[in-house]
Amino acid sequence: EHAHGAFCFASSASMLIPPIPQGKRFTLPRPTGSADALLLARFVQAQTAQKKLTAVVTAEPADTQRLEGELAFFAPELRIAVFPDWETLPYDTFSPHQDLISERLATLWRLLQHGKNSEQGEVDVVLMPASTALVRLAPPSFLARYTFNFRQKEKLNEAALKSQLTLAGYSHVSQVVSPGEYAVRGGLIDLFPMGSLVPYRVDLFGDEVDSIRTFDPDTQRSLYPVPEVRLLPGREFPMDDDARTAFRARWRERVEGDPTKVRLYKDIGTGIATAGIEYYLPLFFDATATIFDYLGANAALALHGEIDEALKHFWTDTRERHRFLQHDRERPILPPEDLFLKPEDFFALCNVHAQLAVRGHEPAEWAGPLPDFSVDRGGPEPLKKLQGHVGTTKHRVLIVAETEGRRQSLLELLRDSRIEPPSVDSLAAFRAGDEHFAIAVAPLAEGFFWTEPADQTAIEFITETELFATSPTARRRRKQEQVSDVNALIKDLSELKVGDPVVHVNHGIGRYV
Repeated sequence: EHAHGAFCFASSASMLIPPIPQGKRFTLPRPTGSADALLLARFVQAQTAQKKLTAVVTAEPADTQRLEGELAFFAPELRIAVFPDWETLPYDTFSPHQDLISERLATLWRLLQHGKNSEQGEVDVVLMPASTALVRLAPPSFLARYTFNFRQKEKLNEAALKSQLTLAGYSHVSQVVSPGEYAVRGGLIDLFPMGSLVPYRVDLFGDEVDSIRTFDPDTQRSLYPVPEVRLLPGREFPMDDDARTAFRARWRERVEGDPTKVRLYKDIGTGIATAGIEYYLPLFFDATATIFDYLGANAALALHGEIDEALKHFWTDTRERHRFLQHDRERPILPPEDLFLKPEDFFALCNVHAQLAVRGHEPAEWAGPLPDFSVDRGGPEPLKKLQGHVGTTKHRVLIVAETEGRRQSLLELLRDSRIEPPSVDSLAAFRAGDEHFAIAVAPLAEGFFWTEPADQTAIEFITETELFATSPTARRRRKQEQVSDVNALIKDLSELKVGDPVVHVNHGIGRYV
């Protein structure tokens, strides 16, 4: 048992993944279902035991989000971070959502804290899509320069703080509701730091910080006190006078045409960050960095899926967009090489590190597909297959529901078929207990059969994908449709006018009101 309550896989990881020297790559087939997450949990735990940071780079962006939840189930002691994509196409004329910028800056800061004995900042594993790993970044010195802290009972010059916030890219607003904003009301300063989940209210007594409290951005009510606040930059580039002057000078050197006819160039001169400015980031710095500069030389890499094909596809699309947009005189663009690593440069940087490659779909002895457990929806015993299997298999069986609500629904269905598994709080609790069959809650996408290399014990992880013969993608789509339906309903209601006919639905019966 791990000290944090999670079963420690690291001791048997070497039986599956031997120690990988720096600069070498070890390849394993990608196992079926969500077994890839358990395999990666093994690898990350082994690296963490050696005080090494691990970066998991996925060929498919959807796998980054999936693995975040699944790694937390298989190894809950790991400190996991995601470095998200901007979720814009190269050369788009609109900027990424502020929440994405906030998460990106917070992750970069946490990566820089690795190994500095900063419990609040450290991270054990960072997840990112392969195309995101290509994007050139601000150098680490930028974060160091534009990040600052202040504490309770410290001296704080209000004018100097407002100046710092403005230079760091924060917006002055009347009411703070999202990251990158601040408001000043008398001796109160409300601010929402980038990378923070909550905003803070700073109460000044003269030139001293009297108290710092979090507050609810919806109700604006103060919540609980905190001893200090860390402020990350409001953007991934600087906007002070020196930075804007340097941007304009580099523009004149590297971009053809008359800059005075380009709105973006003129906006920078007046301190306006035009939408899509992220795709001009190299003009803010003498030299850009890459994600590898933040990971450090000692980090280990896990390359998940067909990375080479994903990068090739990304570069084909990016070059095509550049070819199509490069002749716009009102918005000249930089060549792709200035904004992104080439695939060969990415792999050259990878080759400095110890790498685990998980790719292909060859059969694996330690992880395999499950038998057919699908529900017979029209039959008298819909769960007959599962019931028969649980009663005969020598392996331990853990049913995994996506949410607590889904677990309750599944338990009712199981009890109707005289199947009553006990509930367990975690995988560690199941492994430590004597139950042959149990049910837990975790966001596993697909089930699998896992044989423990160390002692040859086996566990079958069964999800709703197997029981109801639906793909995880279809379940996510249904959830998104439900959200969309609610959003559409709210929009429709907001557009109603007095006197408009509406349908009131009550217990399934619609009538005009």
